[in-house]
Amino acid sequence: MDFDFTDEQNMLRDAVRKMMDRVATPDYVRRLDREQAYPTELYQAWVDMGLIGLPFPEAYGGSGGSVIDMVILAEELSRKSADFYMAYAGSIFCGLNVLRKGSEAQKQLWLPRLLQGDIRMSISMSEPDAGSDVGAMRTTARRDGDDWIINGQKVWATGAGAKDNIINVYVKTDTTVNYRQGMSLFLVDNKTPGLEIRKLDMLGRRCVGTYELFFNDVRVPATQLVGGENKGWECVLSGLQIERLCSAAGNCGAAQAAVDLALDYARERKQFGRPIGTFQAIAHMLADMQTEVDAARALTWRAAWMVATGRDALREISMAKLYSSETYVKVANQGMQILGGYGYNMEFDMQRHYRDSRSATVAAGSSQMQRNVIAGLMGLKVQ
Repeated sequence: MDFDFTDEQNMLRDAVRKMMDRVATPDYVRRLDREQAYPTELYQAWVDMGLIGLPFPEAYGGSGGSVIDMVILAEELSRKSADFYMAYAGSIFCGLNVLRKGSEAQKQLWLPRLLQGDIRMSISMSEPDAGSDVGAMRTTARRDGDDWIINGQKVWATGAGAKDNIINVYVKTDTTVNYRQGMSLFLVDNKTPGLEIRKLDMLGRRCVGTYELFFNDVRVPATQLVGGENKGWECVLSGLQIERLCSAAGNCGAAQAAVDLALDYARERKQFGRPIGTFQAIAHMLADMQTEVDAARALTWRAAWMVATGRDALREISMAKLYSSETYVKVANQGMQILGGYGYNMEFDMQRHYRDSRSATVAAGSSQMQRNVIAGLMGLKVQ
């Protein structure tokens, strides 16, 4: 296993880090969190730098980046805010679904617009009674001539209300069969008549926005059905492993940022005449925090290496997603303890990590679902 990066990958990491330092300043991040405002300027910087096109083929205007490139990028974006990575990932992974499952006409229509920043994309699958249990999905679409008409309700739709956003909506198109045979994927402009979008007030990850969607006879052209009728489950599976791998990388980047904040504070904050980081209780806490983040990164990079070399890495990806998300929660909590009252103060960034981290063990597959997958791959039949 080779953990070395190519010169190009090191240049990518350095360039992205410099750009993020320049645009996503601490004041900028705090303002977006406080105002619950979308990172419009930052997203445009990603477009200008060609990062939206990183994993797409050159034939569609991309740069043909690898899975290793994607993991590097996920780490770097999340160092500033885990929420920023959500904005990026929504567009990227929805676009990759169009690349993998869309018709050539759909690729030619949607991908250039996405890579040029004319549109964004987000996913909507969860419903009030259908989270991990996708089979409980109730939102439906029925054919009406050259259109489909969607009715139902979605929730926890990250980024759905962003300007010029195309929502990738999973619905049932055949209610008489198992969801794996009766689900379809539609591209729905968030300005489509009949679609009501309500922003939810969330504890963390507040700038990209989390939404509830109501579909009331929303008419969508049949040309915006991706992958074919009743083929939505294939679209879900086509990118699931890489999505969770990059989610793990994002958790690692955000967790490292929390450790760095705590370490900087422990070096500067003095009590009893010396920096608190020189007290064994604090020093050992920080040593454990860094060790756990490095362990999460090792799991993530092992999984990335396996994917990059063509191996089946479902178990390794599930382990990385599980451990990295739990680690982010743990180090953010410990960081709050180290900063004391300053950690609890909204003018300091540790409280944001504390809030943001709580969604890491739920989003992109909960910790409990990851444990089910791992146990199943160990030969255990989990009920």
